[in-house]
Amino acid sequence: MKLIFSLLFSTCFFSVTAQNSFNDTLKQQMVKEWERAKAYTQEYLNAVPADKYGFRPVDSVRTFAEQMLHLASANAGLISICTGSKYPFATHNFEKSLTAQSKDSVVYYVNTSYDFAIHAIGNMDASKMGEIVTWTMPGGKRSEIRLAWLLKTFEHQTHHRGQCTVYIRLMGIKPPAEKLF
Repeated sequence: MKLIFSLLFSTCFFSVTAQNSFNDTLKQQMVKEWERAKAYTQEYLNAVPADKYGFRPVDSVRTFAEQMLHLASANAGLISICTGSKYPFATHNFEKSLTAQSKDSVVYYVNTSYDFAIHAIGNMDASKMGEIVTWTMPGGKRSEIRLAWLLKTFEHQTHHRGQCTVYIRLMGIKPPAEKLF
């Protein structure tokens, strides 16, 4: 009986240890990816001259500044949902704020959002990646595991940075090269 109990205990212990190790590795990789995304997005911010931050391809879409401010607001908002960290900005609605449209302000908000994401992910309890978080958003209530919230947030910032590639090309500027690693 002791042998069976020992084997069962050992199997459970090693299973939990392996899962925790995987979650910690996953968390470290997520931090690394967010650091890369921050550096890549900074290249976009640097590529556009200050007098072009108000550029919009057509009247019905965001300006370059608004795209980047939207990215920043969503980074912070979605990361705060999935990690439980306090949203770092005074308001969620700075995308349309005229005082936030300057290059310096946009760079501040974007970099702060990435720093917040990197810090919040780095400090989250990796064993909780599989916990379900429910949040009411425009379009309804969403329930996803914390890892899914992280992945969706990363996808969102990638999407909006990608939209800015078109903006930069339309300004006659060569966009930054892809930065996968």
